[in-house]
Amino acid sequence: MEPLPLNDYDRARIRKLICNALEEDIGAADVTSNAILTGEENGAARTIAKSGLVVAGGEVFRETFRQVDPKLIITILAAEGQEVGPGTLLAEISGSLKSILMAERTALNLLQRMCGIATATRAFVRAIAGTEARILDTRKTAPGLRFLDKYSVRIGGGQNHRFALYDGVLIKDNHIAAAEGITEAVRRARRGVAHTLKIEVEVRNLGGLEEALAAGADVIMLDNMGTDDMKTAVAATAGRVPLEASGNVTLDNVRAIAATGVNFISVGALTHSVRAADISLLIQ
Repeated sequence: MEPLPLNDYDRARIRKLICNALEEDIGAADVTSNAILTGEENGAARTIAKSGLVVAGGEVFRETFRQVDPKLIITILAAEGQEVGPGTLLAEISGSLKSILMAERTALNLLQRMCGIATATRAFVRAIAGTEARILDTRKTAPGLRFLDKYSVRIGGGQNHRFALYDGVLIKDNHIAAAEGITEAVRRARRGVAHTLKIEVEVRNLGGLEEALAAGADVIMLDNMGTDDMKTAVAATAGRVPLEASGNVTLDNVRAIAATGVNFISVGALTHSVRAADISLLIQ
C-alpha cells in the first residue's frame, strides 16, 4: 500500500507535532547519554516487530530521527499498510549513537501507537468484509495526536469521521437537551452553519429517529441501539439518509451490527484505548 498523500500543511503539522514531542522528552538535554557518550561514537540500530502488526508511521519514525540529527541515515524496510509477523525488520538507523538514543523513545512511541491503531482498524474492517458497512473513527483521540491517529485508521482500511468540531455538524444528546429537542436543534443548526456542512443527529431510540428524519437530518447516528432496533431503523429510513451505528462496538458484535444494513459503524476504541504495537529498537 502506498503512503497516503500528504499536502504541505499536513507535513508541517507532522513536523510541529514531532518537534513538540521531542521537546517534551528531551527538554534541555539527554543527561544519561551525555554522561555515558562523548558524541563521537557511531553505530547502527534495528527496529523489529515483536508481534504481528499492520505497519503505519514509517515516515513519522524517519522524521523523528531527522529532527534530532539530520545526518542520521534511516532506512524504512516495511511499507505502509503491510501486514508483518513477529521478527520482521521494520527499519535500520545508522550514525551517531548519541542521536539515535535521544530520538529512540519518541520515535518508538509514535510508531507503536500508529501501528497499533492500524492493526486494530484492519481487524474491524476484516470482521465486516462482504457487507456494505464501513468502519469509521471518532474524535476520541489522544490530544495533540489526532492527525496521526486518523491517518493510521486510514492505513488500516477504515475511514475518517469529521476531523474536529469545525468540519462537521454532529448534534448529540447534550446539544438536544440544551435546545430542548431534536427538531429545534436541527432548525438552529440549519440556520447557523454553511449549507455545505451536513447535519448529523444522534438518536437513542426509534422515536428519535422519526423526529430526526422529519427535521431534515442529513445523517443519523444510532447510539447504543440493539441490533433489532437497528434493523427497524434501516427499514424505516429506506435509504433516505445514511445511518451510522455507534456505541459499545467490539470485534465480537461488529459483524452483527453490519448485518443490520447500517451504512457506517464508528468505533471509538480504535483510538481512545488502542493497544500499542510491540516494537523494539536494538543497538547493534
